[in-house]
Amino acid sequence: MHRYRFVLARPFQLIPVLLGISIVTFVLVRSIPGDPARLILGTRATPEALARVRAQFGLDAPLWTQYFYFLKNLGAGEMGRSILYKVDVLGLIAARIEPTLVLVAGAVVLSLLICVPMAALAARRRGGAVDQGVRFVSTMGLGLPNFWLAIMLIILFSVTLGWFPVSGYGQTLGDKLHHMVLPWATIALSLSAVLTRSLRATLVAEMQSDVALAARARGLPEGVIFRRHVLPNSILPTLNLLAVNIGWLIGGTVVVEQVFAIPGMGQLLVRAIFSRDYMVVQGVAMVFAVATVLVNFLADILTVTADPRVKL
Repeated sequence: MHRYRFVLARPFQLIPVLLGISIVTFVLVRSIPGDPARLILGTRATPEALARVRAQFGLDAPLWTQYFYFLKNLGAGEMGRSILYKVDVLGLIAARIEPTLVLVAGAVVLSLLICVPMAALAARRRGGAVDQGVRFVSTMGLGLPNFWLAIMLIILFSVTLGWFPVSGYGQTLGDKLHHMVLPWATIALSLSAVLTRSLRATLVAEMQSDVALAARARGLPEGVIFRRHVLPNSILPTLNLLAVNIGWLIGGTVVVEQVFAIPGMGQLLVRAIFSRDYMVVQGVAMVFAVATVLVNFLADILTVTADPRVKL
């Protein structure tokens, strides 16, 4: 019964979080130096033309009024009109969301494919050369910035070997997948370093748990114990860690999309910030915030469903 109450109550608990994020985003965006109207019309624009643009986008209204209309638009399923692109922000985001989703999903899958075998190998050979090697590599991965790693991968696999495109997203499905290999690898190598260290520690602890000891007492082989008991019990904490790092993952996509010129939401956000396109920055930030909150919500549901002992 507790689990059902949690599932029903959790969405209402998230509303203040999203409201707080909207306030912070609104204030930070308008704290950026620069006048959007002057950036659009140029330095030689007349005061009358500047006033006309500010009135067109509601920039001449008090801040509290602008925020009220921002919330009103959100309640109506709208995000306003872009100052730079002169189109609805929601449609602009919808056109850019696919590359970002593909980038995030592919990076998550690839990072799990990397971290699970490496962590399992290290845990089963704890204290040996393989374990030390995995821990060293994962520690190195934690200290590599995404932009530096992306540039190194481009130099090696695109410029030197010519295996993958330097930038872009492609048109056909095969072309898109070909373009996304290096962006996926950039994020996955950093993310898998975090997940590998956590999963290895969890696996080592589970190998000494009462369940594993009881299985050994029954005479089960170590390989069977690892596959049936140790690994399944260790995956859930790793998925929770992945959910916690979703904000970092989204931040990584912004950097990677810039380096690889991927026409996704991250690239849209950066251009909107430099252009002082308040509506687009607010819209993209809210989409990222909702995605982060929803992923953590789903992770909580998965946790309480898979393990009834957990109380949230």
